[in-house]
Amino acid sequence: MLPLLHLTHSSMALRLNPIPTQTFSLPQMPSLRSPRFRMASTLRSGSKEVENIKKPFTPPREVHVQVTHSMPPQKIEIFKSLEDWADQNILTHLKPVEKCWQPQDFLPDPSSDGFEEQVKELRERAKEIPDDYFVVLVGDMITEEALPTYQTMLNTLDGVRDETGASLTSWAIWTRAWTAEENRHGDLLNKYLYLSGRVDMKQIEKTIQYLIGSGMDPRTENSPYLGFIYTSFQERATFISHGNTARLAKEHGDIKLAQICGMIASDEKRHETAYTKIVEKLFEVDPDGTVMAFADMMRKKIAMPAHLMYDGRDDNLFDNYSAVAQRIGVYTAKDYADILEFLVGRWKVEQLTGLSGEGRKAQEYVCGLPPRIRRLEERAQARGKESSTLKFSWIHDREVLL
Repeated sequence: MLPLLHLTHSSMALRLNPIPTQTFSLPQMPSLRSPRFRMASTLRSGSKEVENIKKPFTPPREVHVQVTHSMPPQKIEIFKSLEDWADQNILTHLKPVEKCWQPQDFLPDPSSDGFEEQVKELRERAKEIPDDYFVVLVGDMITEEALPTYQTMLNTLDGVRDETGASLTSWAIWTRAWTAEENRHGDLLNKYLYLSGRVDMKQIEKTIQYLIGSGMDPRTENSPYLGFIYTSFQERATFISHGNTARLAKEHGDIKLAQICGMIASDEKRHETAYTKIVEKLFEVDPDGTVMAFADMMRKKIAMPAHLMYDGRDDNLFDNYSAVAQRIGVYTAKDYADILEFLVGRWKVEQLTGLSGEGRKAQEYVCGLPPRIRRLEERAQARGKESSTLKFSWIHDREVLL
């Protein structure tokens, strides 16, 4: 899981903006929440707020007020009742380890006599790839390397978390095996970038440590409804992003790198299928609750996994990385709208019947959102913006166009 999207922020607010040059507000929808949910903030009141952000091991920027355990307790029974279904329909989207590719399948073999020559060939191919591509590939790799955060996030979800660390429930087995498959992605990209000679590995490694230490703020409220909608969106976005880095690598003449990115994209597509199938089942057993959760998640906007990215220098690193990805066509505002439209169609949201009044409002909201996002994006593109350059520590402070 990885993608990116442009963020705008002020000194005391953080909000995700899928349109790089324009924010917009949409009507708030009611959501089905437990009356027992708790709220806690990572910010302290008064003059301590800014100071708190700068303390060691805290995120480099503000996070939202935290809402926890918002799902009514009785809803947990839905996920317990789906254990056998998940075993038969979700675990089938995992691959046995012996049938999975491994990073070494795509990298020079350090035990072979031809290792040095293979590395030389890799570095020669990498010389032909522009710096802006490497900025995006590094950002993708860093996001993949923050995998501990994503497993942690899945294990915050009520009713599906791994309660012991080795639980044999279908949900827990999925989370561990999904994590194990995802782990290969960061490993492969990390080793490729190390061998390429094009990047500053120490700055990259610092960024990874900062990111894992900061965590993420997806606003899923311990709810598997929100969590699985979030992961459905993310896996689709990751599939698109890695597919585009594969396409660009091929255009730049590096077929091996294109193969690397393509294999990762293939994994993400399989994971997308599993997560979207879970939400499809939730629409079947609880259409009202699921459509309201969908609207709630989209109203809050999808915060990308690496939105708290920091390298020790650039407080706006994620924004800047996202701007480069948008410009070179790896992940764009159009993709955001396309993914939302895809999910609305995949889950047949427009065809839902028998909804409550709140459910119908949520249905109308999510079905009307993709064209609205597209119109705003078109207006933003028509206005355009001044181009600027920025030095990225990941590529030895070389400048790239934002």
